[in-house]
Amino acid sequence: MSNLVIVESPSKANTIKGYLGSGYKVIASKGHVRDLPKSSLGVDIDNNFEARYINIRGKGDLIKELKKEAKKATKVFLATDPDREGEAISWHLANALGLDSQKAKRITFNEVTKSAIKAAIKVPRDIDMDLVNSQQARRILDRIVGYKISPILWKSIKSGLSAGRVQSVATRIIVEREEEIKAFNPEEYWTIDALLESEVKKSFKSKFYGEDGKKIDLHTEADANDVLKAIEGKEFIVTSVKKAVRTKNPLPPFITSTMQQEASRKLGFQLQRIMKVAQELYEGINIGSKNGGVQGLITYMRTDSLRISADAQAAAKDYIVNNYGDSYYPSTPRVYKSKGNAQDAHEAIRPSKITLTPDSIKKYLTPDQFKLYRLIWSRFVASQMEAATFDTVNAVITANDKEFHASGSTVKFAGYLTIYQENDSDKDSNSLPELNEGQVLKALDIKTEQHFTEPPARYTEASLIKFLEEMGIGRPSTYSPIITTIIQRNYVKRQSKALMPTPLGEVTTKLMKESFPDIVDYKFTATLEDRLDSIESGENTLLGVLSDFYGPFAEELSRAEKEMERIEVPAEETDIVCELCGAKMIIKNGRFGKFAACPNYPECKNTKALGRDGKVVEAKEKEEAKKAGFKCELCGAEMVIRTGRYGNFYACENYPKCKNTKRITKDTGVACPKCGAKVVAKSGRKNSYFYACERYPDCDFSSWDLPTGEFCPNCGKPLFRKKGKNLIVCNDKACGYKKEESNEQN
Repeated sequence: MSNLVIVESPSKANTIKGYLGSGYKVIASKGHVRDLPKSSLGVDIDNNFEARYINIRGKGDLIKELKKEAKKATKVFLATDPDREGEAISWHLANALGLDSQKAKRITFNEVTKSAIKAAIKVPRDIDMDLVNSQQARRILDRIVGYKISPILWKSIKSGLSAGRVQSVATRIIVEREEEIKAFNPEEYWTIDALLESEVKKSFKSKFYGEDGKKIDLHTEADANDVLKAIEGKEFIVTSVKKAVRTKNPLPPFITSTMQQEASRKLGFQLQRIMKVAQELYEGINIGSKNGGVQGLITYMRTDSLRISADAQAAAKDYIVNNYGDSYYPSTPRVYKSKGNAQDAHEAIRPSKITLTPDSIKKYLTPDQFKLYRLIWSRFVASQMEAATFDTVNAVITANDKEFHASGSTVKFAGYLTIYQENDSDKDSNSLPELNEGQVLKALDIKTEQHFTEPPARYTEASLIKFLEEMGIGRPSTYSPIITTIIQRNYVKRQSKALMPTPLGEVTTKLMKESFPDIVDYKFTATLEDRLDSIESGENTLLGVLSDFYGPFAEELSRAEKEMERIEVPAEETDIVCELCGAKMIIKNGRFGKFAACPNYPECKNTKALGRDGKVVEAKEKEEAKKAGFKCELCGAEMVIRTGRYGNFYACENYPKCKNTKRITKDTGVACPKCGAKVVAKSGRKNSYFYACERYPDCDFSSWDLPTGEFCPNCGKPLFRKKGKNLIVCNDKACGYKKEESNEQN
């Protein structure tokens, strides 16, 4: 009899299979197997908020397979993610499969490595119901808020709207920032910079500060001219020079929020992309047999803990001392304290094995994986290194009692900056020439400049996460879904990297603030998050938290149902002028996305296609289209490359008179494993591609992976090269044959 290990994702299952012996079978549940029903509330409020869970549609066959394997197994190890949601998935699995606590045991690991998996198998435990109930309470609470408030929004604004507990707060944050920007009144101010030169002919810039040690603000041009008159023809004399040594300590290793912020700022990745790549790094990547084969490269990426294990600290010390020297390691290991509301269930995000440097495994990673891994690896190593020190100089220079300040710094000891720089100022030195008190300087140029105060910046994904974290709203696993949801529901839109509210978001937020003030209150939401967390520690119960919430909420709900009135969502106006009637066009949502339409419809039916940047997509002249290099077989005109909903395609340039189109294909030089004809690469959605027989539909062969033209030595089925990976696999999943392919072969 074998043991069964159940994880969430197939990629993690594939990684773990290689670590355990023949006595273990590893299967993926592919996420949740049970949830509340979509068609109804699914929560019996009058019966202690009892939840009615059902098997998720489409998971029936998988659950049958899991039951069959669990029945044959001696032990079942539930190895879902090491957080509250992972604990809840394990609990749902145990219930869906009918497993008792004697047979089903929970195991957790913070990194997908051979040593971590084997260590976890040795210490199985029962499912932690405090963790499960904490997650259940959150799920039930969100369901109640969404299913009770949404129908009211349908009546008051428009059908199809959805209210979310934390999403509504996030939308409010963005709406209120936009209100601040609109209400902002810029104020004028002036600066004066003096370009000075020392006796050694080295120039540097100094800024006007004030007089007699007191700062003076220059509000108008007249204020600036008064200073210019006072210093005209006067000597610039150094009156004070202060030298010091400044120490700058490294930042702590990443937690979820800081990783998301830095990857957004430095790599330009959006949140979904960041978390997708982080998941891949955590679950396991084949980095070559010399490096240990398939293994997880980072620890669990949903965490708010700054804790580092003793083994990881020791490995970091060895690496730093061996590669940089003793002076680059602090006298005592660095320990970072997590915030008070941190779950601290696992470690900070760090590389699983510090000796796997980014450059040493670069060839095995995709560009995105390499960039994010390098960021995580560098941040962790730097967090364990000695501080950087700078020699700093601050000089006060006067001309007729008017003070100018100049400062400079140079790196004395790079320390952790050798590995990781937070920003460009960490790398650059800004040195001043040698200055002494009483020294007279030559003024090369004096420049005045007018400025105006700027409104607060719109939130980006990174800055919104930072604000949510500071306010205690949401948790590591929720930041990405929160932002994704409010964009998908059209409450918020992206403009470049900035997040802006839509008219729908503004109207909905106004309504929510008037009718459900607690739901969108920052402090209330943060306090409720803490109470949900307290169920995990046993300080509160699921029933207690939900009961305390529902009483006041039911009163708000009843009042809103009686008092809420119908609200019209104003159209989103553009700067595009309708050339037919002169009106400013508005944005509408259609089957294929957003487009500009005349507001005078139906009298004026003018519309314009909009690109992703919100600008009008002008129709291109025929001669501008890229030629395909062959003629249309229907009319003899040139075929050209066009862009449509699903990517690029060939089309006749005589469209719409001739509507001949073709998929873009490319010969692969490989024979079809079914009929022996050529396999071609065909364009798919969003310019992706797949492989198919050129005789389609007479031959129905198609695949996302390219056939190699070779056959499996075990079962004789065709072999395929996995897209984006150096891996050859058998077409028959039951066979399981695979071999690693070198980059040179590929």
